[in-house]
Amino acid sequence: MDTMEPAKTIKAKLARGELVAGVLATSHLWPGLVEVAIDAGLDYIIIDLEHGAHGDNLVAEVCTLGRTLQFAVFVRPARNDFRTVSKTMDLGPCGLLLATVESEEAMDVVRDAIYLPPRGRRRPGGAGNRWVQDFHYASWKQQVEEHVIVVPQIETLQGLEHVSRIAAHEITTGIGLGPYDLSMSLGTDMDWDHPDFVSALKKIEQVGQDVGKPVWRIGDVARLSHSGSNFVCIGDPTALMATKLRETVEAIKG
Repeated sequence: MDTMEPAKTIKAKLARGELVAGVLATSHLWPGLVEVAIDAGLDYIIIDLEHGAHGDNLVAEVCTLGRTLQFAVFVRPARNDFRTVSKTMDLGPCGLLLATVESEEAMDVVRDAIYLPPRGRRRPGGAGNRWVQDFHYASWKQQVEEHVIVVPQIETLQGLEHVSRIAAHEITTGIGLGPYDLSMSLGTDMDWDHPDFVSALKKIEQVGQDVGKPVWRIGDVARLSHSGSNFVCIGDPTALMATKLRETVEAIKG
């Protein structure tokens, strides 16, 4: 079984300009979420370790189920330092969403934590070892490293300044937009129509076009896809459930 097939499929869909949609599991995570996402027709889930309090054993279990069911499971690490990213890769995801990337050098650190020597410095272990049929370097390179999806988020003025070099980095699959944090850094306070935010978004989109990489965006998928975005995230499943429950209760009471 090709355990990285989900990542390959997503990259192929993005290259064809097809819609790739997923969710960001921040508040709650359970193995059955993989099956729920598959039944819903989603392409991926992201386990949020930046803001979510999910234990390593649970994360590894969800990644294992995704690998078994050929469904893409990504992780957003709590930090982007070498040790944290290397340990995150040990848990077995097929992709990473990186919060608050501000430089090309930061991407170099992530690269070293993904790649084995001589290209990087990672020492593999844990559930991620199930990716390969053996532990030779060629197996890691051909079966895993060449297919890992990496999405650095632009969330600060410094990241925006260096977005061209971040986007062009060898491991970058797509450019992630962190809309809330970027708007706060710009001083636009979630005003998505503010000229400064619109200008920043256009800059990121132009960089994506220049280097041939999609922009990952989170929010109203219908609105985002209508605007031309094809790499999107619906949001937190718990928040979506709360919204649906509220609408249902209001309808009943009404």
